[in-house]
Amino acid sequence: MTTPDNDLAKIAPDALTAGQARDELARLAREIAAHDAAYYQADAPVVSDADYDALRRRNSAIEALFPDLVRADSPSGRVGAAPSAGFGKIAHAVPMLSLNNAFGEEDVFEFVQRVRKFLKVPDEESVFFTAEPKIDGLSISLRYEGGLLASAATRGDGRVGEDVTANIRTVKDIPHELAGNGWPDPVEVRGEIYMSHADFAALNDAQQEAGDKVFANPRNAAAGSLRQLDAEITRRRPLRFFAYAWGETGSAIADTQHEALERIASWGFPVQEFFRLCRDGGEILSFYGELQQARPRLGYDIDGVVYKVDRLDLQQRLGFVSRSPRWAIAHKFPAEKAITILRDIEIQVGRTGALTPVAKLVPVTVGGVVVSNATLHNQDEIERKDVRIGDTVVVQRAGDVIPQIVEVVLAERPADAEPYEFPQTCPVCGSHAVREINEKTGKVDVVRRCTGGLVCPAQIVERLKHFVSRNAFDIEGLGEKQIALFWDEGLIREPADIFTLRARDGADGAVPLKEREGFGEVSAGKLFDAIDERREIEFDRFLFALGIRHVGETNARRLARAYGSLAAFLDAVSGEVDRREDMIGELSAIEGIGEAVAGSVAEFFTEPRNRQVVDNLLDEVAVSDMAPAARNSPVSGKTVVFTGSLEKMTRAEAKARAEAMGAKVSGTVSKVTDLVVAGPGAGSKLKQAEKFGVEVIDEDRWLALIAGA
Repeated sequence: MTTPDNDLAKIAPDALTAGQARDELARLAREIAAHDAAYYQADAPVVSDADYDALRRRNSAIEALFPDLVRADSPSGRVGAAPSAGFGKIAHAVPMLSLNNAFGEEDVFEFVQRVRKFLKVPDEESVFFTAEPKIDGLSISLRYEGGLLASAATRGDGRVGEDVTANIRTVKDIPHELAGNGWPDPVEVRGEIYMSHADFAALNDAQQEAGDKVFANPRNAAAGSLRQLDAEITRRRPLRFFAYAWGETGSAIADTQHEALERIASWGFPVQEFFRLCRDGGEILSFYGELQQARPRLGYDIDGVVYKVDRLDLQQRLGFVSRSPRWAIAHKFPAEKAITILRDIEIQVGRTGALTPVAKLVPVTVGGVVVSNATLHNQDEIERKDVRIGDTVVVQRAGDVIPQIVEVVLAERPADAEPYEFPQTCPVCGSHAVREINEKTGKVDVVRRCTGGLVCPAQIVERLKHFVSRNAFDIEGLGEKQIALFWDEGLIREPADIFTLRARDGADGAVPLKEREGFGEVSAGKLFDAIDERREIEFDRFLFALGIRHVGETNARRLARAYGSLAAFLDAVSGEVDRREDMIGELSAIEGIGEAVAGSVAEFFTEPRNRQVVDNLLDEVAVSDMAPAARNSPVSGKTVVFTGSLEKMTRAEAKARAEAMGAKVSGTVSKVTDLVVAGPGAGSKLKQAEKFGVEVIDEDRWLALIAGA
């Protein structure tokens, strides 16, 4: 049996079997390729850099453990994504490879030691490294022939990129002709296209004023601006460039990395002013710390520091492994943080009724993005962090994508700040909101949910779609599209409105359905007829149609069989909230109906608004009883509990036979139990039967009782 992809992702690499490793590598290859396409081709990444890096690290770890399973399309041997079909293609004379990542100090020291070990450098001898900011932009390769700009290409898949020459000629930082003299011929200068924070803000202001797309961050803005099919659009965008490397050269540029960058700068290219020559891991990390502190003041986005062996002859000796050079590494920054004020906490209600708290912040820039909202996840998270309105808070973009509150700066807390009280009622409809018991764990769910499913505007459209679905009222011609349309136009606000559509059609000067777009006289008539055909429905389908949480088809059938009629059921679940525990106890006694289901049913029917919606619906439809197959059987209407081992039929057969004869089968013994059928091994249920004075019989007497029925 195979393990689902989402389950495999939870298994540590060293715990995978060979078969699981093969499947997981296939999944990772697909997922990473999709993310590469989104990032490099569409300039619209769907996961954070941290999440993407985690996928690549997992892939590498599994490949290291199972080297014979490395795929031909392994992400380890691939950089970026294939070039877009919207541009011509240029093959890189020297591949544009990416860098391996370091995420902590240990990774950096390991990199330094790995280099020294490979080169067999004596302990007393130094190996110098260059350190410079890692610009968060779009990689580009510029080819010059005879000192003139000949072509420009994006990274693409590392071997073939997109021809963006016409667009690159519009970028002011990039010279059309090399300055000075003595440059190699040809020479490829490589670097990063980016956009400054100030230019990004001005561009977004202009985009918003013109009613055009607003960019999420400077990197997306730069990439999207460069990859325009119309070079005039690129010309109007404030793109910038930093040079940091080279590709093919007709002759050697220099002996060291730092000398090569100085020479590239002399040709007219902007290069990083934040640059350090370091002799060991300690100096490298010192520069990393300085740059991390200076990051907010740079005026453009960086996401780490790049370290390279300085001597070019040593770079050649070190060479490459897979898609990355051995002589360089990118040291990523942790998620960027900022400090701001929490102005308010707003509760948003999702389509399933989940209440989600959102922090409303004084706007602050985090990682080049202006953040004014942050997730607070749930009630427990607010209490754990003791977040209060008016607090000064530390905000970070998790994985540089999703804003979240990390902690409260308690020293700045206002004297009058009160602990936040999570609402007990839905802010949209006013229905009570509850936290359910998770059936599997027995613990209280972290999510609080609105119980007004049929009256809450945040949920009602989805509930109405469920109401008319195939296994519910199954109204032909009234699907999801029509429900959404009728809701938007105010024709349907609750289930009962569906059955009054014909009577209200064209009333009070409204446009008749037959004259509305997408309808005609015939289709409108068919819809009204289809609705009328569903004015009578079976009890179990009626319960299922209400969309009560945890009440699917099976549980609806169990409830319908247990009570027989809607009237009996409504009588059992009628009352105020103070009857909730009694309701849950009675409902839980029904076979298959656990505490979570019972709680959902009780919460639904103790919400007055829900009950009013049901009453309105019952004015329009009739619900047929779930009549037992044998009304006059010896066990009709009785509540029966089976316990112990049955020897002449399976437990499932016994339950099915009892229900077919009109009995209510329960899993627990209570004061409403009429009969306990006990086989060998019966235990605590016998004691409960004795406690409540319930009759107990064995399997043979049970078979004799129902014989001939």
